[in-house]
Amino acid sequence: MKTVSNFTPKSLDRPRKQNTKSKVAAILHMLRRLYPNAHCALLYNSPFQLLIATMLSAQTNDQQVNRVTPHLFSVYPDAYAMARASLPDLEKKIRSINYYRTKGKHIIQASRIIVERFGGSVPLRLEDLTSLPGVGRKTANVVIGELTNNPEGIVVDTHVKRVSQRLGLTTHQNPELIEKDLMNQFPRREWVALAHRLITHGRQICLARQPRCAACGLRHLCLQSLGA
Repeated sequence: MKTVSNFTPKSLDRPRKQNTKSKVAAILHMLRRLYPNAHCALLYNSPFQLLIATMLSAQTNDQQVNRVTPHLFSVYPDAYAMARASLPDLEKKIRSINYYRTKGKHIIQASRIIVERFGGSVPLRLEDLTSLPGVGRKTANVVIGELTNNPEGIVVDTHVKRVSQRLGLTTHQNPELIEKDLMNQFPRREWVALAHRLITHGRQICLARQPRCAACGLRHLCLQSLGA
């Protein structure tokens, strides 16, 4: 993933002017009401397993990843085991995942680095995580957000991108610039839950091709519903 220079909330491109604090507060309030228990859908039992599951989930739905990982983690439960995995065997176990060949190579490479450089423990700094093969900013944000109380950013997947654009929270297409806009508008303490709620809303209501606008609790705040 290409990095965007000067990545600080202070240097953000401002979203549309109609995004007043009151509108942002209303969006946050409704998301809390609609999805109070939104959470990460990936199944894992350790930081390492969360990292691998998140790497596998890129351009693959979480349900498919959850069908693959129980057996995968029973054979390769930690970085030490995965670092010794043979690529053909790993590919066989994750064959149903999109881009399994590339992901398999990255997973083994990342596991070896975790063992050699970090003593077998998944690092929880953004800079360290994104230094691993196959780990971009989105994956790093998932891991840090799930495992710490100090998120360094906001997860921006296809659902977050779509919903935030329709709500007028951003005008950008680039995920990192979308993340900047969201970071600028929402307090840090909300970043992890916000991403889970936007993702859930995108999966259940704000669908890509046929959004269920009549059933949407955010339609009065949505640019698409308002015809903007």
